[in-house]
Amino acid sequence: MSRENFDKLGEECGVFGIYDFDGNDVASTIYYGLFALQHRGQESCGIAVSDTNGPKRNVCLYKGMGLCNEVFTPDTLSGLKGDIGVGHVRYSTAGESTQENAQPLVLNYVKGTLGLAHNGNLINALELREELEQTGAIFQTTIDSEVIAYHIARERVNTKTAEEAVAKAMRKIKGAYSLVLMSPRKLIGARDPYGFKPLCIGKRDNAYILASESCALDTIGAEFIRDVEPGEIVSITKDGIKSNCDMCLPKEQSARCIFEYIYFARPDSEIDGVGVYHSRIQAGRYLAQDSPVEADLVVGVPESGNAAALGYSLESGIPYGTAFVKNSYVGRTFIKPGQSSRESSVQIKLNVLKEAVKGKRVIMIDDSIVRGTTSDRIVSMLRDAGAKEVHVRISSPPFLWPCYFGTDIPAREQLIAYNRSINEICEVIGADSLGYLREERLSEMVQGLPICKGCFTGKYPLEPPTRDIRGNYEK
Repeated sequence: MSRENFDKLGEECGVFGIYDFDGNDVASTIYYGLFALQHRGQESCGIAVSDTNGPKRNVCLYKGMGLCNEVFTPDTLSGLKGDIGVGHVRYSTAGESTQENAQPLVLNYVKGTLGLAHNGNLINALELREELEQTGAIFQTTIDSEVIAYHIARERVNTKTAEEAVAKAMRKIKGAYSLVLMSPRKLIGARDPYGFKPLCIGKRDNAYILASESCALDTIGAEFIRDVEPGEIVSITKDGIKSNCDMCLPKEQSARCIFEYIYFARPDSEIDGVGVYHSRIQAGRYLAQDSPVEADLVVGVPESGNAAALGYSLESGIPYGTAFVKNSYVGRTFIKPGQSSRESSVQIKLNVLKEAVKGKRVIMIDDSIVRGTTSDRIVSMLRDAGAKEVHVRISSPPFLWPCYFGTDIPAREQLIAYNRSINEICEVIGADSLGYLREERLSEMVQGLPICKGCFTGKYPLEPPTRDIRGNYEK
């Protein structure tokens, strides 16, 4: 599915890892964990497993392009034998969408094997890659995750433990990352010192799990233990789970990605002690307080706009309803209408319930407007269905700056809010009124948790790159 057709943000990846101390095969559990994280990436997916009691270099890897249920079959899963493993679902914000760039990455080197799954973006990946190439490194992919894997493997040659190698590599890489690594006898999780990307720990029976979101733990019947802290390295071995505090990076000023709470994460997840669903309800309440309007119905654009719409309704007293029917069977690979076709990509994905909106003043809640190429079509669809007025409310501030930390926000010139007032944007999308969430409300909606607001303010937690791995060159 074209990213531009639906004008939505993309997030780079979901990761999952498990070590079963009872020796049970873990591939099917990883599959269901990835299935729960499918919203984080639909371009490719993969699973790598190993037997901790077997040969050190014996890793079974299977990955491919597409959704989990397109790539894996019962036969492929049954062929993946091992009691330790890592999995990955990918959305590319850096590196091409190709089979070679699918994860996990598996490296064979002098100490054995290393399997790695990565969520995030490095801002110094190009420099690190060039340094490695100058010393003879040959890369098989175009992704920054391979740069991380190479650095860990090189450090491992001169360190006593894999955890120490991860710690030394983390002192070189800069940016956003949550890592799940599999060495022959260990499962390791690591999170960047700013905490951009989420990573949590779970337990089921005699197995420990690492996952991007707690919803993946719920799916496999695991108990949530805690979040991995920013800058922390945790290792899981036969002796249990250990936080390697002496190796952890010093915590910087935490800067969780606010879009985990606005859009990326599933509403049933909890990240760093804050429920995603609650955050979205709060965003809707704040919109109702700050951008009120007289209307007959509040509706959300599925799926991420629904909770904020409910919050707006609860605060304003205006009835909450359903205006859109979503076609759940539109996958990433559907055949897009051609230029000469009358079919609209948006209408293939969303239909309007005419009887719900006809003759009514409608407040439509969405999580964001990026380029604006979808919002105008959805507003038109509501008008065509008989809506008397369409008032748009957005549960985030206007995008004014690109993101370098794993969110697919394009260059400034492509953003509808760049060099436009809110009234001008309202005119472009054809709404009767438009209101955004105020920037100061962001911290309130996540209960004061330190967050990154760079895409709204241009003030980033660390200096952005001058050479951009996304393919743009910023000055």
